[in-house]
Amino acid sequence: MRSGLALLIALLALGLTRPVQAQLEADLSSHLISITSNFTGTELLLFGAADGPGDIIVVVQGPREVLTVRRKQRLAGIWINGRAISFTDVPSYFAVASTQALAQVAPTTMRADHRMGGDFLAFSVATGTQNIAGAELAAFREALVRNKRRANLYFETEESVTFVGERLFRTNIVIPSTAPDGTYNVNIFLVRNQRVIDQKTIPLSISKAGLERTVHDLAHQQPAAYGVIAVAIAVVAGWGAGAVFRRRG
Repeated sequence: MRSGLALLIALLALGLTRPVQAQLEADLSSHLISITSNFTGTELLLFGAADGPGDIIVVVQGPREVLTVRRKQRLAGIWINGRAISFTDVPSYFAVASTQALAQVAPTTMRADHRMGGDFLAFSVATGTQNIAGAELAAFREALVRNKRRANLYFETEESVTFVGERLFRTNIVIPSTAPDGTYNVNIFLVRNQRVIDQKTIPLSISKAGLERTVHDLAHQQPAAYGVIAVAIAVVAGWGAGAVFRRRG
């Protein structure tokens, strides 16, 4: 908290000592998160200053991925997987924060243009999926968003951006332990009279470190070697367990 307060004070001092070139200034307390075996999640401080009155809206999107949504159906008293639809260009992580309720400060067209909310995320259907009715497609899409929220990877926290004085603002960005690695985009918007006055994009990198990084790189860059090593480890572990039980017997 002390480091965050120091960053806010430094930003304010910078704004007072030189002419403001932009309507909006913002930054993160860290631009790199390293994921290790004991990573349990973290929170980042987003802070900034606005030149004049307005509302702040923050939209964070993680790396894109392909996800398949399956519908369960009951057959002869047994639940089985039914129809499945694969969506492309899906943000693996998505978070929205704002100073006020989004519907009060941003018109629907603005929220749709800048993806300000899970209802405005646009997913593409993977090639090969045919004859999908609009209502059915919407149901699958809603299920995808619902599953992401249940996994704590999609957040919408209105009124969580607070102003410190008239110019400085701050909020916390929650990064759960399940957040995938990759490059994230943190988009900050200054909205005044239902118009975007200024905006800023800050990159955030989340990457595996230590042994996790070595295993990840080996599995993706040299899958054959990774398979051989995995089998060897399994054989050695099995032999060791067998030796222990033989001694006890």
